Amino acid sequence: MENVYILGTSCTAFGKFPDRSFQDLTREAWVEVLADSGLPDAGQVDSVWFGNCGMGTFGQRNIRGQVCMTPLIRDGLFPERVGIMNVEGGCATASMALQGAWKDILSGQSQVALAIGVEKTFFPGDAARTLEIFEGGIDQLSPQDWQDYYTRCGELSDKPFQPNAGGGTLFMDTYAMQAAWHMKHHGTTQRQIAVGASKNHHHGSLNPKAQYRFEVSVDDALNDRMVSWPITRSMAAPIGDGAAAAILVSETVLRSLPGAVQDRAVKVRASVMTSGIYRAPEAPSLSHHAARRAYAMAGIGPDDIDLAEVHDATSFCEIFQCEMMGFCEPGQGGRYVEDGHTALGGSRPVNLSGGLVSKGHPVGATGLSMIHELTLQLRQEAGPRQASRARLALAENGGGVIGFDEAACVVTILEAPH
Repeated sequence: MENVYILGTSCTAFGKFPDRSFQDLTREAWVEVLADSGLPDAGQVDSVWFGNCGMGTFGQRNIRGQVCMTPLIRDGLFPERVGIMNVEGGCATASMALQGAWKDILSGQSQVALAIGVEKTFFPGDAARTLEIFEGGIDQLSPQDWQDYYTRCGELSDKPFQPNAGGGTLFMDTYAMQAAWHMKHHGTTQRQIAVGASKNHHHGSLNPKAQYRFEVSVDDALNDRMVSWPITRSMAAPIGDGAAAAILVSETVLRSLPGAVQDRAVKVRASVMTSGIYRAPEAPSLSHHAARRAYAMAGIGPDDIDLAEVHDATSFCEIFQCEMMGFCEPGQGGRYVEDGHTALGGSRPVNLSGGLVSKGHPVGATGLSMIHELTLQLRQEAGPRQASRARLALAENGGGVIGFDEAACVVTILEAPH
């Protein structure tokens, strides 16, 4: 079985772009990823995995990738007759697209595959349509299941389940309830969550593609508008639009390319997806299980990871995911972040892109934006937010919710060019 390499990545700026279409964002991501890859001929791409969550709210409920790629094919920028697989998995969508492209090459069905995620979640003056996109990320067929679960967990967390009380999405309430449980049982503080938020806003201020490019002090994060206690606005990911992409190739194709192209290729060491369950609050999450399997696949352990991008839809999530990834002991994530380990210059930088709270979170593109950041870091191309030379990097990307789990999670491990 051949090794698989990321030849190129791209990421548009993230933000609120009401005048830019899905096709516009697709075009930008494709043109940039092709240029970054050094691939001499776009016609070598023989499969596409296209990720999106919310296009149905705009009226395009089916054949989303085909619709978005058609203008590129018509203009001669993308080859005809290539299979396009549409992918949806909540906020984990783009990582699922990456895994699909990776599996295509591992199986021998493809030699050059494109993974792309494209999203628009911002509707000027119509927040209800934005909420409609996010409502698809929880069970709408058996809502009593999660209502009963969250009512019980609210009692255990000393935070009664009051959905949308702060005007945010239901997801913010579930993350806030998890944070409250963690605070009650492990002594995590709201200030530690604010430290993580402030740190990632600093990282985002160094990222020209970030939606929020400004600093936020710890005190300002604490005193910002409350979304769902203990989560304030500065600790929560914003609504926005954007796209990201990656071109993956087999080792055979890579060895046929010029040395300068080979020298920038990033190896995919592991990609593992797990699904969520209604777990007990104290039980390890689906991301913990995905990470354990990814480490086993790569033949490494958590101590070997030099830097990471994790799914901080709220800043509490970074605290929790550092525990689930094995970067620190369970219950110690708050102290781990507070002590500076995850900051630029720390022992294991996390979310150097700014994370979701600063870089932004156009849900169907988020996972590939993580891969873009880690690829830049592993190539030593990240500019002022560049970490010390790293060999191994990890991306953790979750989507949807089933109780205190996400519905789906993908953990990807990448290795720097040699």
